[in-house]
Amino acid sequence: MIEPEVLDAGLGDADDDDFDMTEAFDSQLPDHRYLDREVSWLSFNQRVLELAEDPNLPVLERANFLAIFASNLDEFFMVRVAGLKRRIVTGLAVPTNVGRVPVDVLADISAEAHRLQLRHAAAWTNGVKPAMADAGIRVISYDALDGDERTRLYDYFQSQVFPVLMPLAVDPAHPFPYISGLSLNLAIRIRNARTGRQEFARLKVPPMLPRFVALPPVDGVARYLPLEDLISNHLDDLFPGMEVLDHHAFRLTRNEDVVIEEDETENLIQALEAELLRRRFGPPIRLEITDDMDEVTLDLLLKELDITQQEVYRLPGPLDLRGLFDLSRIDRPDLRYKPHVPTTALAFQPGDNNERPDIFASIRKGDVLVHHPYESFATSVQAFLEQAAKDPHVLAIKQTLYRTSGDSPIVEALIDAAEAGKQVLALVEIKARFDEANNIVWARKLEKAGVHVVYGLVGLKTHCKLALVIRQEGGVLRSYSHIGTGNYNPKTSRIYEDFGLFTADDQVGRDLTRLFNELSGYAIEKKFKRLLVAPLHLRKGLLRLIEKERRNALAGKPASVRIKVNSMVDELIIDALYRASQDGVKIEVWVRGICSLKPGVPGLSENITVRSILGRYLEHSRIFAFHNDGDPQIYIGSADMMHRNLDRRVEALVRVSAPAHRRELDELFTLAMSDTTSSWHLGPDGEWVRHNIGDDGKPLTDLQDRTMANVQRRRRARAVR
Repeated sequence: MIEPEVLDAGLGDADDDDFDMTEAFDSQLPDHRYLDREVSWLSFNQRVLELAEDPNLPVLERANFLAIFASNLDEFFMVRVAGLKRRIVTGLAVPTNVGRVPVDVLADISAEAHRLQLRHAAAWTNGVKPAMADAGIRVISYDALDGDERTRLYDYFQSQVFPVLMPLAVDPAHPFPYISGLSLNLAIRIRNARTGRQEFARLKVPPMLPRFVALPPVDGVARYLPLEDLISNHLDDLFPGMEVLDHHAFRLTRNEDVVIEEDETENLIQALEAELLRRRFGPPIRLEITDDMDEVTLDLLLKELDITQQEVYRLPGPLDLRGLFDLSRIDRPDLRYKPHVPTTALAFQPGDNNERPDIFASIRKGDVLVHHPYESFATSVQAFLEQAAKDPHVLAIKQTLYRTSGDSPIVEALIDAAEAGKQVLALVEIKARFDEANNIVWARKLEKAGVHVVYGLVGLKTHCKLALVIRQEGGVLRSYSHIGTGNYNPKTSRIYEDFGLFTADDQVGRDLTRLFNELSGYAIEKKFKRLLVAPLHLRKGLLRLIEKERRNALAGKPASVRIKVNSMVDELIIDALYRASQDGVKIEVWVRGICSLKPGVPGLSENITVRSILGRYLEHSRIFAFHNDGDPQIYIGSADMMHRNLDRRVEALVRVSAPAHRRELDELFTLAMSDTTSSWHLGPDGEWVRHNIGDDGKPLTDLQDRTMANVQRRRRARAVR
């Protein structure tokens, strides 16, 4: 088991070993000091929707944000709503973080989700769809086609669609069919021409076919027809001898959260594979229907699916706007963000003869901080591991894999290294939500290649992003380490904003060696030098750092805390920030998603500011910065301020030591929190207000555009030198 860190983490003297987390909490804090985490998550998705509604953004990017909103909401229902329902059904109705019973929270988020889904539908129908049409991309209905076009489409239907359709009747001989989660379906009522009896049938819209059928352009205008529209206009071919009375689209969301009792299973992979099969048959938690569905059809669905009226979402327009991901990829660069081309980090740029750099030599010169996607993943992280795999002086590679792509060069590098006779350890987190099946495949492929594959510690997910290379140099072993904030995934590295630190520091190498030994074996480590590691001592270390700022403020010294995370939920961390704010510490929180902290409350949090930034890239890095009486302590890593990250995951933060790197992180944070930068501001009532237009009527600074410009300027400056 991972023991609490007690020494040498840059957190104070050895006397701090007995630091009691309750010491900082010696005064009463008011009740109702948190924002509801589930409602806060819906507020995050509303911010995504506001980007889709923004007429100043390129229209295909707006379509992409509509698809992201839909995908996000699906996951919210499959996991968060499903969790609330499970707690209600099982009787484990523990109050939420704001002290409310789950049934009341479920009613609130249901009402808010209904409102947001209607707003989402309106954003497509009244905003994005007309704007796309103005730009020469039309999504049309079957009724808009002339006779010749319908004839050509019929040929396409017969050859490409009809053969894969599977109509399923419902009658005494055919029970109501299983409806898979997130599938788009047609509910069809038909009349038997011979008996006059009405029947019901279900038809699944094939997910392997393009959601939007491309039609020949007219006058330069690209045109697309929804697949379900094409199918619904040819139902007579599916039911010969029957009269089609009515048809309506519907879509079901199921509980797809995986729960495994690890302590009670002998083989984790087998248990997980069995649970993944059960996931397909999770109970229904949401039914989306078109607004024209008749009550007879709806009553049948409610009865057969065992779902309540509260869980029905009657929506205008098409269902499942995730299909807009396809349309957003149409080859119209003029309707997208201007491209950002990632640069190679200065330390890893080719030499004068354009020779491929020696990654290890570059790291030996000093720590290297890389900022993705502004700086290339391929020429940094990927190159680091590929060189390690080929280098005859490299003896061992150890790495964590949480999520990776299906054709991962990272995995291939580990396989190449193992086949070359190196010792290779891969800690594959097969419980990474919704990537479980992919990770099982890669784990088995790695094992076949001779990689030592382990699955971490029982009861904990391994979420930290770590790579360690052991290289023999001059008769001694040297460690090369990478600690990141994001996954080892080349595809998501192009759209996820993350930091990674490369270092040849011996102490970091020893820290990682100890941590990997613990993850793969039974070692018990009590201290790390430059790392803060969850589940036992990360929260304690951060609380100690916050408390130190509070004491500095009481002593009249400058004191500040800056935290950038995806989610801010943990009550102990929030309460520590409240205490520090009450005693004069300036606190800035930059959060992408959930935030349960209330800023700007008189007497509690008037020294706390909270901002959120959303844009072309998903802000994913985590930064923790403390003034420390003029000697800044800054950490980056994988942990969000959530219970699961601090209590049920292995997470790691690394202290950034190079002054230039600390300055870079500080300048980025200052830009993000500036009133001249476009962002959302959180108020004490939980409302997020977008600030994207200045007093002069001009757009405020886009942080991501400015960051790319800054990175490219640094590269040009070096080229001039």
